[in-house]
Order: sequence, then structure tokens, then C-alpha cells
Amino acid sequence: MSTSAALLDVLHEDADLLVVDKPADLVCHPSKSGPLSSLIGRVRLHLGNDEGRLVNRLDRETSGIVLIAKHAGAAGELGKLMAGTTVSKSYLAVVHGGSEFGTQTISAAIGDDEASAVAIKGCVRDDGAAAQTTVRRLSTFRIADRLFSLLEVTPATGRKHQIRIHLAHIGHPIVGDKIYGGDEQIYLRFVRHASTDADWAVLAVRNHLLHAHSLGFRWRDRAWHFTAASPAAFTNFLSRAAS
Repeated sequence: MSTSAALLDVLHEDADLLVVDKPADLVCHPSKSGPLSSLIGRVRLHLGNDEGRLVNRLDRETSGIVLIAKHAGAAGELGKLMAGTTVSKSYLAVVHGGSEFGTQTISAAIGDDEASAVAIKGCVRDDGAAAQTTVRRLSTFRIADRLFSLLEVTPATGRKHQIRIHLAHIGHPIVGDKIYGGDEQIYLRFVRHASTDADWAVLAVRNHLLHAHSLGFRWRDRAWHFTAASPAAFTNFLSRAAS
């Protein structure tokens, strides 16, 4: 299909597997706005059929690696693999602050935030599902009078919004996170299309700065490893750092 390059950023493709670098601000699941408005819609256009199945998923504003099985057999095998503990995942995140730590592991259970006005919001709670995330600071920098850090993030579990919740929990929310950045009213205004100039000044970026950078696993007697370079939103933000 001549339009494939415009539909998807393909990292790998063979008879069983399609690996893509999903851009930020694209939902994974079908939407009512046509096939181009979702990752699975674009996958189906690329493949020319409806057989593609997403093996992993990312939040709308999170960019990076997504695996797609081209048929049910591969989907079953890869789904079981992803549900296990042998898959290695690495993300890049830009957070507020963070200069005081190097590497740390966050072990904090996650569940629904029943006190929040945001229906999809989670939080750290004692009766939640076990979750563990390791973070390593790569650099710290300033833009104007605000301090930021670039982190490598490795989740050992895969709870909804896990990385975003854990980083906010330790006081270093992801830059641009409308839900977990400290004022959920920013998200509520955003979904009503009522964001203010003050909201965008706080957020600093259009989409939150979380990127699924690498993914590795062993499947069918072979080691697989994929990487997706930092998107322009990351490099543009980092380029603003004070020298």
C-alpha cells in the first residue's frame, strides 16, 4: 500500500509480527472518527485485513513500541509471553525535579482513585494490585527557573497508568501529565475543550513526555529486541535546557 509510510512508523515486519513506533496523541483502540484516528485502524489499513491484534497497548499520549500479531496463533503465543515476567521493557520519561536520586525501585500497590472526579484515574493504595517500577536518572537540567530530569524507567509489572502513578507518587510527575501532574482539573478542562493559557503554561508540552523506548523478549527460540528513538517532542524539550 503506497500510503503505509504515512499510516505507520514500522520498526519490523514479517509473516507473524508487526512492530510499530506509535506517535503520541493516537489512541490504540478503534474510535468513532474513522480508521486513521486509532492505531488499530491504521494497522488494519496497512495489512489490508482485520486480523491484526495489538499485543501490548500504550496510553493515548504515550509514544513508542507496540507489537501487533498478524494472526490468532501469534497473538496467543505473544499474549502469554507478555503476561509473564521474562519481557524487558524500558521507557524514557521527563519529570519535574528529580535531581536528588540516581536509581530507585518504587514498590507501591495501585488501584482506582475513588476520590477523584476523573473516572480513569488510579492511585497508590494499600488494597491495590502489586506494582513495581525501577527508575534511573540520566540527566537533570533547567529550563528558565524550572528543574527537570530525564529518566530511564523499567516497569516490572504492567498496571494501568503504572509509570505515571508511581512517578507522581514519589513527587516527580511526568512533564505534561494532565491527570497526575498535580491538578486534575487541567485534565477535566482539557476533555471539555476548555484548556486555558495557564493550563498550557503549567503543562509545558502538548502531550506528556513518556516514551516506550525498548522492548526485548525470547520467542520461538530467538531473542527479539526493538528500540524506538526519542520522538521530536523529547528532543525539542531537552534542547531548551539552560546551558
